[in-house]
Amino acid sequence: MSVPYAKLPGWADYGLIPLINVIVAFAVAGLVVLLVGESPVEAFGYLIEGAFGRGQNIAYTLYYATSFIFTGLAVAVAFHGGLFNIGGEGQAYVGGLGVALIVLSLDTVFPWWVNFPLAILGAALMGALWAFIPAYLQAKRGSHIVITTIMFNFIAASLMVYLLTTVLKPPASMSPQTRTFAEGGQLPKLNFVFDWFGAAVRSSPLNISFLLALVAAFLVWVLIWRTKLGYEIRTQGFSPKAARYAGIGETRIILITMMISGALAGMMALNPVMGDSNRLQLDFVTGAGFVGIAVALMGRSHPAGIIPAAILFGVLYQGGAEIAFMMPSISRDMIIIIQGLVILFAGALEHMFRPSLQAMFASISPRSGAGEAAGQKGA
Repeated sequence: MSVPYAKLPGWADYGLIPLINVIVAFAVAGLVVLLVGESPVEAFGYLIEGAFGRGQNIAYTLYYATSFIFTGLAVAVAFHGGLFNIGGEGQAYVGGLGVALIVLSLDTVFPWWVNFPLAILGAALMGALWAFIPAYLQAKRGSHIVITTIMFNFIAASLMVYLLTTVLKPPASMSPQTRTFAEGGQLPKLNFVFDWFGAAVRSSPLNISFLLALVAAFLVWVLIWRTKLGYEIRTQGFSPKAARYAGIGETRIILITMMISGALAGMMALNPVMGDSNRLQLDFVTGAGFVGIAVALMGRSHPAGIIPAAILFGVLYQGGAEIAFMMPSISRDMIIIIQGLVILFAGALEHMFRPSLQAMFASISPRSGAGEAAGQKGA
């Protein structure tokens, strides 16, 4: 006789399972650290110290998390529509172009608080347009969205190389980057917030785009769960046949969903381009588009889960640098392995512990398990 399964409560589905996956990932990572002759406990201590030990460390952690929130939200919106957007890297690249075109034109004319909303629109518009082409190919030609978005990452990278080595490079400059933005194109830092708590921060790249990321997370929640369009997106993602039966236009939803996803990925560029380096340069995305996939998976495609998942990866980036510095035998490649283990258990093996938890909840609440089992039998 098969064991009946109970539906997991929300706190277990969205909180307990990701927590278990992270704990197992860190346990396996500890074995890897042990194999190279270092103490896993000591390495974990350096990880936490590097991420949260001082105000400046926290600021860097949140800076990295800002980019991951944007790309995680981008992937999550596409997930809800039944689409797998792997093009966040390219969409963020082109979003950076949108930011640079606005700022280079207006940074000496208007202050930052005028240029910032315009840069947001530029980043979102360019990211949305870059996502529109794969979306159109999927909706009209049946091209697979995974393949087209991957290819568009390479096209975006090549486009940026051309523009930054020819069109946008200042005269007499050898570096593939734009000129440094004037004061009107530089976002204010959030270092003063740490002063309120007595944690002085000398300098950090954390800027007000972090607040924009939190606002974007709230707006995504409103869109997906509190609007008619969000209901149509979720219906399309859950059952395209049911969506067609309900009169929901498949082409329209695919295009809108991917353009929203692309806009969110494009807005990621605000953080490093306008908030940190104050110029457009090569490789400013640094893999954030791909990390967004893991963040969305770990966060269960819900903004309330994406934010802590993004902070976790911020911890891995910032704290990992501390481990590599304090433990020379653990290189940056080892840190990437640890990040990969988190992605493995949070993504590919996300359902590993679900059956056991469902069986446990069924034994605790046999009525729920029996009722669901009867429903499955009747179906």
